[in-house]
Amino acid sequence: MKSENWKPFALLAPSLSAVFFLLVIPVCFIVVYSFWLRAPSGADIPAFQFGNYAKFFEDFFYPGILLRTIRISLETVILCILMGYVPAYFFYRSTSRYKQVFLLLIMLPFWVSFIIRTMSWINIMGDSGLINHFLLFTGVIDEPISMLYNEFTVLMGLLMYLLPFMVLNIYVSLEGIDKSLLEAARSMGCTEWQAFREVTLPLSLPGVSAGSLLVFVLTAGTYLPPMILGGPGNDMIANLIFKRVINTLDWPFGSAISVILLSLLFVIVWTYNRYMGINQIFKTFEGK
Repeated sequence: MKSENWKPFALLAPSLSAVFFLLVIPVCFIVVYSFWLRAPSGADIPAFQFGNYAKFFEDFFYPGILLRTIRISLETVILCILMGYVPAYFFYRSTSRYKQVFLLLIMLPFWVSFIIRTMSWINIMGDSGLINHFLLFTGVIDEPISMLYNEFTVLMGLLMYLLPFMVLNIYVSLEGIDKSLLEAARSMGCTEWQAFREVTLPLSLPGVSAGSLLVFVLTAGTYLPPMILGGPGNDMIANLIFKRVINTLDWPFGSAISVILLSLLFVIVWTYNRYMGINQIFKTFEGK
């Protein structure tokens, strides 16, 4: 092989090595651990058996948490679409010189720690938080309203975390639409709404689907909003993994749950790539 043919591999070697050692090998360890036995003494015994997977499905408690995770992930996706399309469309149609500033503000939350952003909801919706303080001050209520530690606050924390991903994906998809198509539609008698419905909306659906996939995957794997803002009955699958691995040190069962979650997300991503194409997600992080 000519030396020129080795240059791409030499350039890719550092990043591929990082992916292999920091991602592939740890995942392989998790898969192997998922087949081990947990001894009554607390020791992990190397083995090859499916008891940990059977334990997950023999009691509906664990599949119930997985179903709750899927439901909350779908709810988050729907809310992100409803709340993200309007600002993305506004940025797309805007001709203001401050357009880039607005886009920068969308990415501003990424500059703040996710933990701080999540815990800020306690100061907003807590018993002594901003909302209750305002309602008490105006005399609307006589005592604080309990608004924390339920599924609603979990969704609020997830929205604050994931909404920028949806906005950016939709905006990039809208920016790829040839504006001459809209002009042609209007020249043929279409109203503004008809041009949006018949041209803009269908052509922006790849961005919506890419944002939906990204939001769903990130929601299914997060554990901070349910842990900080959720109540005892609002655990998601990542919280279950955290408790099994960190609190009880049950690595085999925690690894089995991780493999189940990873397999589910792999099927979803594979299905999306099969019918939609995964490349739309990467366009979000590319320049125009």
